[in-house]
This record gives sequence, structure tokens and C-alpha cells, in this order.
Amino acid sequence: MKLQLASCTVRSWEWRDRDAIVSQANNRKVSINLRDRFPYPYTVSDARGWLENVVGHKPETNFAIDVAGEAVGGIGFSLQPDVAHRSAEIGYWLGEEFWGRGIATEALIAVTEYTFSNYNICRLYAHVFEWNRASARVLEKAGYEFEGRLRKSVTKDGQTIDQFMYAMIRE
Repeated sequence: MKLQLASCTVRSWEWRDRDAIVSQANNRKVSINLRDRFPYPYTVSDARGWLENVVGHKPETNFAIDVAGEAVGGIGFSLQPDVAHRSAEIGYWLGEEFWGRGIATEALIAVTEYTFSNYNICRLYAHVFEWNRASARVLEKAGYEFEGRLRKSVTKDGQTIDQFMYAMIRE
């Protein structure tokens, strides 16, 4: 998959992305805003494991955010099982040096449209840690609506915190 956008390209992950992933992901300011399955420090072994899970995976639901031919972040969605089978959770991350440029918003808009066009999904949703106002703003700029606060719903770095729930519905 490849979506050419104004500020970036959203594309399939490739084996050549390994070193770029480590370069961008091995940053505490990035990992603090993500689930613990996104480790810190982020090693070559972590990147290799990630690529083993996503390169060639069908259906393809995880993509690189590419700027100038290099992976600088990731975006993807998780199809939900059972009675939630028409919903998917969407998530994204971006290397710190690329923050504040509108890249995450543009990629989120594109992948949201891609998901609704190619999957039988009627709802995309995202959880945001309470301290990550920038990510909440990305979702809002992409057209996602705030649905609520999940009080004391996660523990990150020993702190039990709230999450914000955002969603977009395809009518």
C-alpha cells in the first residue's frame, strides 16, 4: 500500500526500515505516550521483531509514515473481534524531530479514509493518555470526536491515569 500525501507518504513497512525505526523510536518522549508493548529503549532486535510481524502480513493494517524516503513513524489499526467486528482501534507515532508539522494529522486522515474505503468498518477509535494533549489535537484536527474520559484506566510508568476516547463514525 502506498498513499502519497503533501507532507509524507504512508506506505507498507519494508525490511530496509529497521535502522530508521530504531533511530526514531528510541526516544523516551515517543515511548511515554504509547503502550508498554512499544519498548524503551528501542533496539535493533525490537525493530526486527516488529518487521517480522508486519512485513507481508495480510490483511495489511500497519504502515510506515515516510518522509523523504525514510520511515519516521508508524500508523495502523487493529480490527476488533466478535460483536465489535465493525470497529477498529487506530494508533500512530512519529519521531520527535517531525512533531508539529501536521504530518501525523495528514497521515491519520489518509489512513482513516483508506480504512473506511477498504474494510467493512463503521467505527474507528483511539485512546489518548491524559498528558498527551498534542495527540488529542491531532485526532480533533482529523475530524475525530471526543467521546469521553476513561478514568484511571491505564497505568504507565507507575502512574495510574485517565485516557481520552476519540472516535470517527462512518454513517
